Amino acid sequence: MKLNLNKPICFFDLETTGTNISKDRIVEIAILKVFPNGNKESVNWRVNPEMKIPAETTEIHGISDEDVANEPTFKDLSKKIYNMIKGCDLGGYNSNRFDIPLLAEEFLRAEVDFDFKNSVAVDVQTIFHKKEKRTLEAAYQFYCDKKLENAHSAEADTLATFEVLESQLERYPDLENDTKWLAEFSAHKKHADFAGFIVFNKEGKETFAFGKNRGKLVEEVLEKEPGYYNWIQNADFPLYTKKVLTSIKLRKLTEKLN
Repeated sequence: MKLNLNKPICFFDLETTGTNISKDRIVEIAILKVFPNGNKESVNWRVNPEMKIPAETTEIHGISDEDVANEPTFKDLSKKIYNMIKGCDLGGYNSNRFDIPLLAEEFLRAEVDFDFKNSVAVDVQTIFHKKEKRTLEAAYQFYCDKKLENAHSAEADTLATFEVLESQLERYPDLENDTKWLAEFSAHKKHADFAGFIVFNKEGKETFAFGKNRGKLVEEVLEKEPGYYNWIQNADFPLYTKKVLTSIKLRKLTEKLN
């Protein structure tokens, strides 16, 4: 079934130096931009991560330090990448928990003022796990009846993800062919930051999702424990999480002044 779009959606996949959103870097990014009229635009960039790629990571995606030594840095590519996804919805495989948070970190490090507030994100892995609970290779075999060649190649994984989503729409009549609906269906608990350290409760208020203040309102914790804010700002949390925390703190101060 063809994907019903009211604006472009960018399926993307990252190959990285590791899985730590705060510390690791992108070594390859592939983007498949699908337009409402069915046209597609595809790009693939190798990226110099400006850090060593662990040998165990190279064994997974096949990209070594030598492969990216002469490639541009993410900062060099950041404006091109942002201009391609700007104003688009996003799609990926495990993208809500990993690819989008890590991409946001890279944009912040590159000092690119991005805004995903008007975009929705469709996570094909979540749809798959809710329906079948398998891996991308198995999903591709199951839904598309094809063997995924060059698995862990960003370009191959991106195209496979797009094809799997179209096949999911064909297979499950209860899935609505609408990116906003699919984003809500594939979302985990709604969070204020990409990494999920700050989540919304049933009343739509930001709460902490970790540590001693799990489940407590962020505004109340910051008011009662001002040192907690400083601890997070100086600890190993994602830059975007720190940015969201600062915005909540400033919002509360503005409300008091008004």
